Amino acid sequence: MTAHNIKPPGLLDRLGRRFPGGQFLRYLAVGIFNTVFGYCTYVFFFTLFSAIISSNHPSLLAPLASIVGTPLSITVAYFGYKFFVFKTRGNYFAEWLKCFGVYGVGMLPGLIALSGLTRLLQAFLLHHQLRLDHTAFLIASHLSDRPHAFVTHVAQASTLAGYLAGALVQGFTVIASFFGHKKITFAPKSIAQNSDSQMP
Repeated sequence: MTAHNIKPPGLLDRLGRRFPGGQFLRYLAVGIFNTVFGYCTYVFFFTLFSAIISSNHPSLLAPLASIVGTPLSITVAYFGYKFFVFKTRGNYFAEWLKCFGVYGVGMLPGLIALSGLTRLLQAFLLHHQLRLDHTAFLIASHLSDRPHAFVTHVAQASTLAGYLAGALVQGFTVIASFFGHKKITFAPKSIAQNSDSQMP
C-alpha cells in the first residue's frame, strides 16, 4: 500500500488515541447525565422564580436560576467525573475546588450569553406566539390540571425562551469543560506539579 493511499485517521480514531480506555466515551455518558441533571435543576429554579417573582423578565430570571442551581450541578458532576471518567483517588476537596474553578472560568461568559440568548429567542418566539398557543391548546386538551397549567406556562414566548437558552448554554458548557477537567481538575499529580512550578 503506497503512502498516498493511506487515509488520515478519522475524528473518532484521533479521540480514541488522545483519550485511551474509553475515557472520552465515559465522559460523554456522564456528561449527558450531568446535562440532564443540570438542566432539570435550572428548569426547577427558573420555574420557581417565575412563579415567585414574575415570568415577564426571563432575561433576568435565567441567569438567577443558573447561579442558584450551579453549585449543586457542579458537585454532582464532580463525583461523576471522579468515579466514572478520570478515576482518581483521594484529593476530594482539592479536586472539588478545581472543578468549581474550571466551571467558574466559563460561568461568567455563560451567564452573559444566557441573558442575551434569552432575549434573542424571546424576540423570535414572540413572532410565533399564536402557533405556540395553538400547539399548547392541542397538547393541554388531553392533560389534567397541573400538566395542563405547565404546558400553558411553557408555551409563553418569554418562558420558553428561558428554557431553550438554558439548554443551549448547558450543553455547550459540558463539552467545553472536558479539557479543563482533564488538564486541571483531574490531572495526574506530576502534570499538576509541573504546572504549579511554572507559575510565577
